[in-house]
Amino acid sequence: MAAREPVTELDARYGEEGVSAVPWAEAERALATAELFWLTTVRPDGQPHVTPLITAWHDGAPWITTGPEEQKARNLAGNPRCTLVTGCNTLHEGLDLVVEGRAVRETDDVRLRAVAAAFLDKYGEEWHFEVGDGAFHHGAGEAHVFEVRPATAYGFGKAPYSHTRWRFAD
Repeated sequence: MAAREPVTELDARYGEEGVSAVPWAEAERALATAELFWLTTVRPDGQPHVTPLITAWHDGAPWITTGPEEQKARNLAGNPRCTLVTGCNTLHEGLDLVVEGRAVRETDDVRLRAVAAAFLDKYGEEWHFEVGDGAFHHGAGEAHVFEVRPATAYGFGKAPYSHTRWRFAD
């Protein structure tokens, strides 16, 4: 999937006077370099499930992995809608980011090799994955790989306060 440029909107109700919308390029850089995210999926009974995880930014979208028997994998199989959150746990600095989208499992080994390279580039040998049979392999484990295709993203600036929304076309 090729990178898509979103429509950027500033919601002035939630920001300081005179602030501008955060450019998507700035948000994308922050998403690409963030070390840790929180993923929210939906359990079959409708309850949310939240877990921390690493991501790689590739081809204009975040990519996640999960073991096929993990709760998040089972949740995504039933409902691919999910939310990724990252940011800074301080009140007066940083940019918090929320990406709402749909997780789409990737099984093409050629594409998975490129995503595995993105994880290796970002996290080093600790997260070196072998690719085969439509999955990542790490030691004795297997991981399914998902592209989280953004529908809407939000940026919450804190110095100064701002609220930016990015909408992606289907």
